[in-house]
Amino acid sequence: MKFIKFLFVGILFGIVMAKSQAISWYRIQEMFRFQSFHMYGIIGTAVVLGVIGTALIKKMKAKDYQGNLIEFVPKEKGYWHYILGGTLFGIGWAMSGACPGPMVVNIGYGFVSFFVVVFFAIFGTFLYGVLQNKLPH
Repeated sequence: MKFIKFLFVGILFGIVMAKSQAISWYRIQEMFRFQSFHMYGIIGTAVVLGVIGTALIKKMKAKDYQGNLIEFVPKEKGYWHYILGGTLFGIGWAMSGACPGPMVVNIGYGFVSFFVVVFFAIFGTFLYGVLQNKLPH
């Protein structure tokens, strides 16, 4: 019962993703073919809201649900690992037609083929955990 509010936020997120058509494989394909601004508008809005949210968290010294102060640790300099990680993420996104949020929403919509996509996303996360100490960060 303690985490019920997170379930409701997740359901609300899924509804927003579905109503904005962010879960549509066709919308994602349009984006990768530079045929429509729709997805760029959604992603741009998310980036702007993320920047505002992060600034508010820092300014207000917000705490997490356990009461711990939320801290932002500066990342090391260099960007090649971001380029490699972003490229792998983009390839997976282009191949599957969904990033992590829409994958789960598509399952909720009854697209059972996304169980395969979610399985491999979880497998990739597990693989990263196994190889984490051997990868550049």
